[in-house]
Amino acid sequence: MFSKESYRQRRVELRSGIEGGLLLFLGNGESPMNFADNCFPFRQDSSFLYYFGLNQPDLAAVIDVEEGAEVIFGDELTIDHIVWMGDLPTIAERAARVGVTGTRPRAALAEVVKAALAAGRPVRFLPPYRTDNALLLHELLDVPLREAADRASLDFIRAVVDQRSVKSDEEIVELDGAVDISVEMHITAMRMARPGMLESEVAAEVERVAVAAGGRISFPVIATIHGETLHNHFHGNKLSEGDLFLLDAGAETAMGYAGDLSSTFPVSPTFSERQRTIYELQLAAYDTAVAMLAPGVPNRDVHFAAARVIADGMKDLGLMKGDIDEAMAAGAHAMFFPCGVGHMMGLDVHDMEDLGEVHVGYGGEAKSTQFGLKSLRLGRELEPGFVITIEPGIYFVPQLMDLWRSQNHCADFLDFDALDQWRDFGGVRNEEDYLITSDGARRLGKAKPLIIDEIEALRA
Repeated sequence: MFSKESYRQRRVELRSGIEGGLLLFLGNGESPMNFADNCFPFRQDSSFLYYFGLNQPDLAAVIDVEEGAEVIFGDELTIDHIVWMGDLPTIAERAARVGVTGTRPRAALAEVVKAALAAGRPVRFLPPYRTDNALLLHELLDVPLREAADRASLDFIRAVVDQRSVKSDEEIVELDGAVDISVEMHITAMRMARPGMLESEVAAEVERVAVAAGGRISFPVIATIHGETLHNHFHGNKLSEGDLFLLDAGAETAMGYAGDLSSTFPVSPTFSERQRTIYELQLAAYDTAVAMLAPGVPNRDVHFAAARVIADGMKDLGLMKGDIDEAMAAGAHAMFFPCGVGHMMGLDVHDMEDLGEVHVGYGGEAKSTQFGLKSLRLGRELEPGFVITIEPGIYFVPQLMDLWRSQNHCADFLDFDALDQWRDFGGVRNEEDYLITSDGARRLGKAKPLIIDEIEALRA
């Protein structure tokens, strides 16, 4: 937990950007797996963590914009809670740690909200992503369940996005730590993966590293020999000589800050010539993207610069043809790069994604609907204090090849017969995390093995 002054100052800054009314923060509750007392690991709502810092379930908070009053709502533990789950400080004691003096029982939240509504005061809330909070908004504000996200306050969303997008020095320390642990997760995988193992064995050890460091994984581990599936969470395949192994995994610190890295390495001791060719092309796209990072540069341009390297390389391999500028305008490069170059990162591995990509990644501007480009989560100009991922990839997706061939889509720019020779290749990506500085960017955390010699040395 940061100092109480840090949280107090965050709330003061937030209040200064809102014109009147109440700001309603709904913390998360427990989420049962299969019955009420057997729950998934608890994770607090990130905006609640950012402004109130308390990582316990069943809390809510209100900020009165005009009066400056702040109240945390929660119920004290009963003896049954204590016997089964252990003791905790009182609500007032916990609130004092983050500079809040007002506390009330959870049931009083409805009273406070209804009094504000009766006085004609706006009650602003952020988009709910959990059904229990959508139900609570329905009870408190008579918001239809299916409309809860659409009824969220735009000025509240924008104020939170503006504030959380720029990371403070103390947040950067946490993020550096998260990335350091994440690097250890990847080094562990590179050292241990061997023919005959299951993907699940590698995934389990990777997660162990995160937990042993005092945190947990920041998202479900992707550990697969089928890297062509971008978010492949199946871990049942056996590793064999000649396979490429793709790991996408990160650690989350005890305070909730995320790391997010990807690595690709051979299951054999060394890369094959074919694997080396694609790996080095992907690395060239990665290096091109990193070299562009600076304040004022639209991340959309970073994306296209990396995509251009991939497209030029695919033409050299005989997989693309024709004018590359025209091919990219048509989206033909998305055959190999069907996603975005990266995203914001912070308290969420995809930072503030619950608040909407159009606000977080595009400053309210409309996103493209073109295949591939529509998956670019961050297109806006970069600013000092932004923390982002850089992760261009090259993927050979047989189903996408078949679909585009059947539709004759981008046939002027793709050689489908040549593509057929790559159907079983899989996918390659590398990902690291960067802080945008006043004059450029710096990588967060320690260096991850990235070049072929470094990886093969760990595989020996």
